[in-house]
Amino acid sequence: MDKPQYLKSLSVIIVSWNTRNLLENCLDSILTNPPASPFEIWVVDNASTDESPRMVRERYPQVRLVENPENVGFARANNEAIQRCVGKYVLMLNPDTLAESRELETLVDFLDKHPKAGAAGAKVLMPDGSLQISSHPRPTLSRELWRMFHLDTLLPYAEYPLTKWETNQAQEVDALMGACLMLRKEVLDQVGYLDEDFFIYSEEVDLCHRIQRAGWHLYWVPQAQVVHFGGQSTQQVPKEMFLNLYQSKIKYFRKQYGSLTAQIYVMILMIAALSRIILAPFVFFEQSSRRRKHLALVDCYWHLILLLLRM
Repeated sequence: MDKPQYLKSLSVIIVSWNTRNLLENCLDSILTNPPASPFEIWVVDNASTDESPRMVRERYPQVRLVENPENVGFARANNEAIQRCVGKYVLMLNPDTLAESRELETLVDFLDKHPKAGAAGAKVLMPDGSLQISSHPRPTLSRELWRMFHLDTLLPYAEYPLTKWETNQAQEVDALMGACLMLRKEVLDQVGYLDEDFFIYSEEVDLCHRIQRAGWHLYWVPQAQVVHFGGQSTQQVPKEMFLNLYQSKIKYFRKQYGSLTAQIYVMILMIAALSRIILAPFVFFEQSSRRRKHLALVDCYWHLILLLLRM
């Protein structure tokens, strides 16, 4: 079977929802010194009310813009661009990132040199330069239990020890964060695009699972570095996104492991949420800023319990 022919080396897809200023900075980070190889940029706007589409049209006429009349979620919005893009590689990139062209070219070069690699993710940094978790082992019940009770501080199991990994050597991993994830278009055509049953969260974990199951490899590539401000869209509706996070995780367990495993996971979530609520009175001994943050989190866990009881 002949290999597919592509018109561009890279298609960058940015899904945006009310992140006008961050989106502008993200586009500037790519286009100030654009990649040398042929590329295209797609911005898919999920019904923003901050004039993001107007800014893109006026400042970046070379960017392909899709305007959705409603917020269709992360997976569906990416798919709208994936099915139209013409790049050999597809980069899903969050609008709250800074990704210089040389970093993107590093990922392209890595995939060019590793034909068995189905996807690659950059080393993601916080604005202060500290490391952000951008890859992790495939979620299982035991790993989720380990993570929920913060046992990785004793022994890394639910997370990779990224801080101990070599900074000049790529590492094979199970799952990569969708904030900066470069995929072969050939692989997406083979395994399918993002599952639109996931509105937001876990869609990239599900995709990585399917890519590995098809025999491809995934790599964390620290030679490419991207700054991620983190959660700038989701912070607009924190409680809803918190609940979406765990609804999506339950969907992931049900899809990949079956209904029984998903029900056990629901029980794990219930135990973890109750334990946090039981410990809630201790937050009153904290400083006011931390107290407000933790009380808001306790409220989220109350709503999570109510959600789980209805499932």
